[in-house]
Amino acid sequence: MIADGQGQNRRERRAPRPAGKPPTASRLREAALAHLARFAATEAALRRVLERRVDRWARAAEAEGQAREATAAAAALARAAAAEVAAAMVAAGAVDDAAFAESRARRLARTGRSRRAIAAHLSAKGIAAETAAAALPEDEEAELDAALAYCRRRRIGPFAREAEDADRRRKALAALARGGFAQPVARRALAMDPAEAEDRLLAARRA
Repeated sequence: MIADGQGQNRRERRAPRPAGKPPTASRLREAALAHLARFAATEAALRRVLERRVDRWARAAEAEGQAREATAAAAALARAAAAEVAAAMVAAGAVDDAAFAESRARRLARTGRSRRAIAAHLSAKGIAAETAAAALPEDEEAELDAALAYCRRRRIGPFAREAEDADRRRKALAALARGGFAQPVARRALAMDPAEAEDRLLAARRA
């Protein structure tokens, strides 16, 4: 059984921190730099991180009984500051959407993501359509390599553990289609000789 004193101490430790003052531009800049020291981020993603920080403050302030209108006004100013801080990080070169998109697109392609899937991922990260398009692999051979990586991950096509009958080939083709691969690329990947498929993936990793 927990002693009364111990229980009280634990409750005290769990007590929420006071909301304090609204996040200032200076504090948001410190938070942005701390985040960027740990994670690569786009301008939109960094802005969302900072806005969530503002939202947490606003919820804590309201929970403490601070006036709702004053809290909302202060939060609006802090969100505007968050957008300015994120833009300043771009201007300073600490955030580079194009470099982020290129790096992420390469990594995703190596893990078997199609151009369509990569484009959707970059869009969700807040990358502009033009920037995302410039980062996507352009040639069909690169898309074929991504399809092969997908096949290896799913153990289908040249990486199947046993010979595939017509029904399994149909299911494999459907899986590639769901992954965003066009049918010509999917069929090439599924029909490839296992040794050739391994060689292509090895060459792609070395590139």
